[in-house]
Amino acid sequence: MLKKSSPIQTELEMGTLESLLPADHLLRKVEAAIDFRFIRDLTEGLYCPDNGRPPIPSEVLFKALFIGYLFGIRSERELMREIEVNHYRLTPVASRLERVAFNRFCILRL
Repeated sequence: MLKKSSPIQTELEMGTLESLLPADHLLRKVEAAIDFRFIRDLTEGLYCPDNGRPPIPSEVLFKALFIGYLFGIRSERELMREIEVNHYRLTPVASRLERVAFNRFCILRL
């Protein structure tokens, strides 16, 4: 039986970042090869321990810049937009899959 399709999605789909990202993705390989925890040790003394608001972890900032280098995103503003916002453009710098990969790699919440 043919039904009219609804322009509004009413179904709920559940999934994880792990299930959306292919096992052979470049950022999975980078994550397996490099332990980024050393960055926290190198930069820990640069942060004030008891004053101000909590900072973005230094390894997350480094990973974001690393993504920009790997994927040719030249502007830091554009890089943050690609990582944080799932926006749609006619000529995207990164595909939707890459945005999922960026979020997973930087350990950011969707």
